[in-house]
Amino acid sequence: MAPKRSSSGSVASPIKSHGGKKKHHNNVENGSATGSSLETLPEKTTTATVTEKEKKKQNFIVRTIWTIVMIAGFFILLAAGHIWIMALVTAIQILTFKEVIALANEPAREKKLPYGKVISWYFLATTIYFLYGESVVYYFKQVVLVDYYLLPFATHHRFISYMLYIIGFMIFVSSLEKGHYKFQFAQFAFTHVTLLLVVVQAHFIMNNIFAGMFWFFLPASLVIINDIFAYLCGITFGRTPLIKISPKKTVEGFVGAWISTIIIGMVLSHFLIKWKYMICPITDFSANAWTGLVCDPNPVFLKRTFAVPSFLVPLVHRMTYEIEPIYFHVMVMASFASLIAPFGGFFASGLKRTFQIKDFGDTIPGHGGITDRMDCQFLMGFFSYMYYDSFIASHHLRVGSVLETAIQSLTLAEQLQLVSALHKYLYNQGYITEETLECLEAVRS
Repeated sequence: MAPKRSSSGSVASPIKSHGGKKKHHNNVENGSATGSSLETLPEKTTTATVTEKEKKKQNFIVRTIWTIVMIAGFFILLAAGHIWIMALVTAIQILTFKEVIALANEPAREKKLPYGKVISWYFLATTIYFLYGESVVYYFKQVVLVDYYLLPFATHHRFISYMLYIIGFMIFVSSLEKGHYKFQFAQFAFTHVTLLLVVVQAHFIMNNIFAGMFWFFLPASLVIINDIFAYLCGITFGRTPLIKISPKKTVEGFVGAWISTIIIGMVLSHFLIKWKYMICPITDFSANAWTGLVCDPNPVFLKRTFAVPSFLVPLVHRMTYEIEPIYFHVMVMASFASLIAPFGGFFASGLKRTFQIKDFGDTIPGHGGITDRMDCQFLMGFFSYMYYDSFIASHHLRVGSVLETAIQSLTLAEQLQLVSALHKYLYNQGYITEETLECLEAVRS
């Protein structure tokens, strides 16, 4: 009888030992196990894919809900009045500082260095006292300069602020420990850069609110509009990478967002300039969207006649055109929001990569930290203030400025003489009666 060949082609022995049977049985079992593992692998992959999809879906739902909550809350505060928007800016300012400075404080906690976190927060408090004090003294001189208790703080505000800073400086120097000098000085520098980029810039956003809600709301809206359309244009037309620090950004999305931001900014401004609550400077902190404000609008909100360029006359068939100058300013601000403000976001991306973190925090569920949402807003707010102050603001003499000069530059006798002359002027113009003049003169005497 011819020997049988196995499936592999080798000759199989006609005599099979017990051990051979056992080996064959084990091979069968191993083959079954391998087949079972191969069948289980796709199931595990499918389960992981489903879990990942569920996680993304859940994150999308949370993100959407909190987006709606933030938008609704913002408009409620906007309608409630200037003081509430100022409180919001202050809260954002402090929370952003907290998130950024935490990057430097974590190593300090590990090294067990004294006063590291305390010094950072002390410098924050000192900076806020100085900046907010400057605004209060500037915008409310007629209040603080006539108050017996506030007058010393108003007249010596900068000196007090400087001495508070010097105290913090001395505390820092006293806390230096051998072996940690380089780290501590790096922390000191990090704190001051954060104060400059976050707290100081946010302070100018506050000044924009004093100038009128328009100068706060429009720049913030332009940044948001640009962010939305950069995403939409990027996923639709994006092909060319824009910058290495943020690989998902594309040139097409960048340019498309610029054009979209200008167009939507112009349309938005068309409606905002019709509402005096938005364009009037603060005169009453109790004012809100329902009570409104009354003022003589800044000339940029009033129509002016402009000559049409000669090369456009054949197209528009007119020599002149009436339009509010604000639209030209909106084009400049929209261009800054589209072309320059995004670099604030790129800067934040670089900082996150440096510290190897995905987000600055988890303050807003689904959105990360406050800093992740505000990185471009600080840059835009600062620019808006500088642009407004340079090209738009009407620099006229204020009551507070006159009062400051009279209090700080005139002697008591000269101040009384000024009051008497002002009384006589008002009487001669018919604004007060003779009895009122005599009463005022009697009080002065």
